[in-house]
Amino acid sequence: MNGNKKVTEIFGTSVFNESVMRERLPKDTYKALKKTIDFGYPLQPAVADVVASAMKDWAIEKGATHYTHWFQPMTGKTAEKHDSFIEPTTDGRVIMDFSGKQLIQGEPDASSFPSGGLRATFEARGYTAWDCTSPAFIRDETLFIPTAFCSYTGEALDKKTPLLRSMEAINVQALRVLRLFGDEDTTRVLTTVGPEQEYFIVDKKLFQQRKDLIFAGRTLFGARPPKGQEMEDHYFGSIKERINEFMKQIDEELWKLGVLSKTKHNEVAPAQHEMAPIFSTTNIATDHNQLVMDVMIRVANRLDLACLLHEKPFAGVNGSGKHNNWSLSTNKGQNLLNPGDTPHENTQFLTFLAAIIAAVDEYAPLLRMSAANAGNDHRLGANEAPPAIISIFLGEQLTDIVNQIEAGELKACKDPGVLDIGVQTLPHFVKDVTDRNRTSPFAFTGNKFEFRMVGSSQSISGANIVLNTIVAEQLKRIADELEQADDFNGKLKEIITRLVKNHSRVVFDGDGYSDEWVEEAARRGLPNIKTTVEALTYFDEPASVELFTTHGVFTEGEIMARQEIMFEEYAKTINIEALTMIEMAKKEIIPACMDYATTLADSINTIRAASSAADISVQEDLLVKVSSLTAQAQAKLNGLLQVLEETVEIEEMEEKAAAYKDKVYAAMTELRKPCDELEGLVSEEYWPIPSYIDLLFRV
Repeated sequence: MNGNKKVTEIFGTSVFNESVMRERLPKDTYKALKKTIDFGYPLQPAVADVVASAMKDWAIEKGATHYTHWFQPMTGKTAEKHDSFIEPTTDGRVIMDFSGKQLIQGEPDASSFPSGGLRATFEARGYTAWDCTSPAFIRDETLFIPTAFCSYTGEALDKKTPLLRSMEAINVQALRVLRLFGDEDTTRVLTTVGPEQEYFIVDKKLFQQRKDLIFAGRTLFGARPPKGQEMEDHYFGSIKERINEFMKQIDEELWKLGVLSKTKHNEVAPAQHEMAPIFSTTNIATDHNQLVMDVMIRVANRLDLACLLHEKPFAGVNGSGKHNNWSLSTNKGQNLLNPGDTPHENTQFLTFLAAIIAAVDEYAPLLRMSAANAGNDHRLGANEAPPAIISIFLGEQLTDIVNQIEAGELKACKDPGVLDIGVQTLPHFVKDVTDRNRTSPFAFTGNKFEFRMVGSSQSISGANIVLNTIVAEQLKRIADELEQADDFNGKLKEIITRLVKNHSRVVFDGDGYSDEWVEEAARRGLPNIKTTVEALTYFDEPASVELFTTHGVFTEGEIMARQEIMFEEYAKTINIEALTMIEMAKKEIIPACMDYATTLADSINTIRAASSAADISVQEDLLVKVSSLTAQAQAKLNGLLQVLEETVEIEEMEEKAAAYKDKVYAAMTELRKPCDELEGLVSEEYWPIPSYIDLLFRV
């Protein structure tokens, strides 16, 4: 691909986007579909038939032979069942056909997807429903139709349905607030997201030699290499040729699919990298991020590489996250989180800011829960990602405004000033109004908030469902008060002041990694929820249930089902890791150490037979160490087997997840210690699996 012109030519060529619809649909059909997309009007069957026919013709012209309803079950991955366009004719031939009914509704088997008890195993029927707000696209000769997924009885079995519900909830409440400010033109408020994606790339041949990477996505054993990330030379460093080719092919594939892939660079850890897109509407951004992860895995495999999306593939170096840059925009293009040049006078911005501060403080446990999984427990609070304590970074200017509001004297805002670097030939420029704080879980970065907790392997839907809903709740409370107020300005000032005073404890601009902050957060009464198992307990609390059901995002049954699924996913994840460790220790590591010990013993006996005067103390000391550690490894392996056998028998899922956290994972840690120490002693020719040196530095 050569030049910018080529990029503009290929962008979106595999997408049934607005320009394609405008070109191929009759004007009345196009207008009707746009009303559904832009304003949520019901889609009429006659419109669906016309759209389906045009979509089929376009797809066939692009080489498609099949279509699939592409959905996001509770696995966190995507699912697809492919059907061809063929329909038989009476003369034994076929035609290519695709009806409106086939477009808007599918029927995949729902029995084998996680349902958390919403569906019995024998109850197989489920439905997919076309999400016309997210464009269809073509991959591998198949037309992909983004859809929601629900059960026969109407419960959401996916991650998209509640996301769409949460987007509608915040739209309704934000419009109420805007109307009170005299805005009659805005007809829709949208949440927008730009999810940065971190990942590791390793050589495929080395990947295939490690059962832990294959089954668990992370290394369960591994001694630290002599050099890690301490020289800080990988971050933003020169990109290696193999990685550059990988990134190039990712961009090309994503651009064809309409994904706004913008930024690529080396991340902090060796073999770690990042891709960042331009903002999109939240449900489209969620679909696109699922595509990003899938494309990364596919392209890596094609280039004899392996893409690792686990939150912590390697001990001792940074893990990977997914920074969820979240904002609010109107259909008129106004960013509601843009403070303007004089934010202290921008009461509309201050209203939304106060709502967000209150939402994050009041519902911090739910935000923590939205980023909870077994992989992320290794990363959060480890001086490489935000701490498990939820706080908000506002920057110097907005923090000063918050302090003025608390003091009851909001008069001015700080000037960001001009940056003079001290070199005449370099330009002077106006500084941003805020610095960045990489230790903050929820940081304001100019006209958006960056929620930095989300794990690299996770769907961003969970975080945005919570964000949209908790902010919708605060906006609802504000609108309820203001709509009853006789003195709008007086009541608004009272509300903003009250919210800031009551919730400013969550604002913190300092070092979130410091021990002092942990102590200070405790004094402020901020929760420090360190593990997934603890975080999940907040999902079904009465306040959480009331929040989600009030705004129609989840039913109580859907909440309980999702909590059950998340506990089960955690338990299954640790179980797979434990079984993999047992397999590797029993069949690879311990036998290799025994072989090496035998070689040492043979060497000692051979040298002793040759000369009684020879000094064999080195071999003897090494033999004793290796033999002792091997015995320790076997003992720890036996301990893991026993505790795993006991834990598997537990039936209640929350109790089971807690046992995996407290007992099984602890036994896994104990097994790893002697094995990693043995790696530092055993000769490379005997060690059975690729080392961290191989994986991190040989790409």
